[in-house]
Amino acid sequence: MSAPVIVRVQREDFDLSAEVSRLSSDRPDIGAVVTFSGLCRDEAGTLTALELEHYPGMAEAEIARICKLAIERFGLQAATAIHRYGRISPGENIVLVVTASPHRQAAFDGANFIMDFLKTSAPFWKKEHLADGTSGGWVSAKDADDTARDRWKR
Repeated sequence: MSAPVIVRVQREDFDLSAEVSRLSSDRPDIGAVVTFSGLCRDEAGTLTALELEHYPGMAEAEIARICKLAIERFGLQAATAIHRYGRISPGENIVLVVTASPHRQAAFDGANFIMDFLKTSAPFWKKEHLADGTSGGWVSAKDADDTARDRWKR
């Protein structure tokens, strides 16, 4: 039986607890579930919202590919990745990654792997909306994200 992969790109918020239950209920082979939820920050009060755009179809396919790689590499029994798009205010959810495995280290590593590749490979773009009413423009890729991803290539 192949490990289930759940991938969604959606405008609406998600419920972390419901997603964990969906992934792990009726699965006595799962010994560890790791979650990562990324939230919108206010950047020290300067940001009122992030506007996220994605390439429909391609974003879902790339996230599914990343999740399948994590399942193969770490022996995960399941993985979920949900990414929101649209206008997101500080404190609101942006992304959720849930991984399940027999043991904790694989679940932790799998979640880290998925996030590191999602941040650098999935086609999403972020535009800042600033507290002074102006647009902060599109957010550039960060070298630190590439460095985090590259550690998995060793």
